[in-house]
Amino acid sequence: MNINNISNKTANVILSISIAVAIGFLAGMYFKSQIINKNDVQTVSISANISSPGNAPLTAAQLAPLWNAWGILSNKYIDAASTTDEQKIYGAIKGLASSFGDPYTVFFPPAQAKIFQGDIAGNFGGVGMEIGLKDSQLIVIAPIKDSPASIAGVKSGDFILSIDGTSTSEMNVDEAVSHIRGPQGTKVKIKFLSKGSSKPTDITITRDIIKIPTLDTDTKDGGIFVIKLYSFTADSPVLFREALRKFIVSGDHKLVLDLRGNPGGYLDAAWDMASYFLPIGKTVVSEDFGSHDKPNIFRSKGYNVFNSNLEMLILADGGSASASEILAGALQENGVAKLVGSKTFGKGSVQELVPITPDTSLKVTIAHWLTPNGHNLSHDGLDPDFPVTLSDKDIAAMVASKDAKDPIMDKAVEILTARP
Repeated sequence: MNINNISNKTANVILSISIAVAIGFLAGMYFKSQIINKNDVQTVSISANISSPGNAPLTAAQLAPLWNAWGILSNKYIDAASTTDEQKIYGAIKGLASSFGDPYTVFFPPAQAKIFQGDIAGNFGGVGMEIGLKDSQLIVIAPIKDSPASIAGVKSGDFILSIDGTSTSEMNVDEAVSHIRGPQGTKVKIKFLSKGSSKPTDITITRDIIKIPTLDTDTKDGGIFVIKLYSFTADSPVLFREALRKFIVSGDHKLVLDLRGNPGGYLDAAWDMASYFLPIGKTVVSEDFGSHDKPNIFRSKGYNVFNSNLEMLILADGGSASASEILAGALQENGVAKLVGSKTFGKGSVQELVPITPDTSLKVTIAHWLTPNGHNLSHDGLDPDFPVTLSDKDIAAMVASKDAKDPIMDKAVEILTARP
């Protein structure tokens, strides 16, 4: 039962959703180019090569509406002189990107491109919450534990209606993040609408440098060992290995992996963790490029340190996204663990950052993550085997106190305790 050998490479990162935090943790961004971690500083190598389009060039007749609109705006718009040709071109590219209807395919003009590179470097302040889009509405995927957002009472599933008085109705995720982030110590006022409520709430949050927690362990009565995983960072595989060693040494055979509110992170971390439970060669996740390329299948590395005596449950909710869904889906569909809680967020698309000019770039969705059984995580989240519905009272109590009743954990303990 060798649990000492673990690969800690940090090549692939998933962008599940942009993150409004303040360190070099990209919860969910996957670059086709490699991200290398050196002395806690991430450098990004982004290929400038763009494959030739498969479609035939557009004809002059097909482009005529664009040029007609260009001419009308240039000749008739009252302040046409204040808009440069470059700005018009950038606007056209932005519209082209949005025409695909994918909230994660976004054009970055110079100012936004610079901000996004700052996100990659991690040199910014934030409030500590992962955000995404659900039915075209900005939503909180999960607040980071002990972050300003979490302390202020922000919850998974809260809708974001405005930021500093600016409506979010036309904002994509990256634009919202650029409004939320800012220098440490400054404040941002965000209007939230909680699930089940008809009255929005304004919350003013002071930005800070966010420290991302990774992992905690605990035990429950009945010989139950709990691993709470907050994020999939470069360090997560080593910490997870140590937690598993504690579990094995304890002599327990009942394991709860808590992925609630975990918005994702490094693919390699999820891949490594799944490999502790799966025989070599079993599919963990597939990267589906559609008709553009063959799928890329990530298979278990075969650490497979547990036998059939292991009884395992995974806790998940609407704040479980990206790498969390990859790990949970791999273990659920390979028959290792059952899911307890509520449906996961449903984010499994892969983005590539491509330079358009030296100071602009295009973030484009190039693939989808598929579970071992072919379930497209982008189209829908994972369904729990044991659904648990939380009341508004339960949620409010859990936000207010760490010692409040936890119905999802209680259900898991009930299930495992009933087993011999």
